[in-house]
Amino acid sequence: MAIITDTFELNNGIKMPKVGFGTWQTRPGQETYDAVTNALKAGYRFIDTAKAYRNEKSVGEAIAASDVAREDIFVQTKLPGESKSYDQAMADFESSLKALNLDYVDSYIIHAPWPWMQMGANYDDANREVWRAMQEIYNSGRAKSIGVSNFNVHDLDNLLTWDGLTVTPAVDQIRYFVSHTEDDVVKAAKAHKIVVQAYSPLETGGLINDANLQKIADKYSVTVPQLALRYVLQNDIAPLPKARSMAHVEANTKLDFEISDADMDYLNGLDDGDHGLR
Repeated sequence: MAIITDTFELNNGIKMPKVGFGTWQTRPGQETYDAVTNALKAGYRFIDTAKAYRNEKSVGEAIAASDVAREDIFVQTKLPGESKSYDQAMADFESSLKALNLDYVDSYIIHAPWPWMQMGANYDDANREVWRAMQEIYNSGRAKSIGVSNFNVHDLDNLLTWDGLTVTPAVDQIRYFVSHTEDDVVKAAKAHKIVVQAYSPLETGGLINDANLQKIADKYSVTVPQLALRYVLQNDIAPLPKARSMAHVEANTKLDFEISDADMDYLNGLDDGDHGLR
């Protein structure tokens, strides 16, 4: 279980656990409360949520009820992709902090470079304006780090080349799993010491029944989800698995094994659609 509490050092010097617990598609109320409670009991110390998930209140309640000290939990939430002004970013941060019932979050990130209904649209100027608010939030101490999500190379460059930049994004959370690795984004992020986080590291369950992955998992006496999560870690990326049952929550913590170089080469060589996944 040690691997999930090992840490990455972010580019501002703070430590982030290498494995986070995701709450996307986890319904607010008892479902989220139980999932986060189980995660903390299983040893997770990094909880990821978002205003758009509508479960921040339940996440905060589970954290408050836990025996784990607040300072030992890395809490991350997200500014909605639809919030593309300084004022809206500041207001949404306040509402997230209130919903979580916390004095600060450990990471606050922009959920997307565009509103979800306008995926792919250019919001370069607006993202810089939003980043101005993010920097102010960071400087206030109420977010220990700030970052982005779903930002591609262009979106990262838009911030990194801006003359108003005073705080480099600490993380970029992207969709990342075996066969879908967004190598150009990862390379650009790592060049600026931006840690990449992987959401949907199991392809929202799509990898679980893949026969090719099962053969490799059998070599290590692990499950396909464990193999897939370990793969992400060995690429120096932080996976954010989600689970509801305690059995699955605990299984996803058992990642203390090593995938061979040969098997990593094979897995890294897989591309979407060319090897029978799904």
